[in-house]
Amino acid sequence: MPGSLLSLYINNKAGGLIFQRDFSPAAAKLDVNEHLRLASTFNGLALILRQLSPVRGSSGMELLEADGFILQSFDTLTGLKFFVTAEPETKQPLEVFLREVYMLYSDYVLKNPFYEMDMPIHCDRFDQKLAKLAEDYQRKA
Repeated sequence: MPGSLLSLYINNKAGGLIFQRDFSPAAAKLDVNEHLRLASTFNGLALILRQLSPVRGSSGMELLEADGFILQSFDTLTGLKFFVTAEPETKQPLEVFLREVYMLYSDYVLKNPFYEMDMPIHCDRFDQKLAKLAEDYQRKA
């Protein structure tokens, strides 16, 4: 499906990957270690770009456009970093999608009494709501 979401990543404040989900068969076929490496590389790159930015207080990289994909990032006030990859033809605003994912995270992960901060996310309700959100987003695209 042209313009579709590819993958979602959530990094904790230390830059460690705590959640990853592929939404499309077109997403890169990576093993667990490659996803961990990709997430930490993105976190390091964002930190470097924040330091290189001529704008004081810049959050670093928010959008990266390449020939084969778009990467949109969203930083929370608590230090989490959400980023999504999508096909270049994507017309829907990815930042809106990431903000909605953050709302789901707040509602279903943070309110889960068994979840420990900065640990990998294993929450069925979050997974279900995220799948529905991605499906609705792709239908609009």
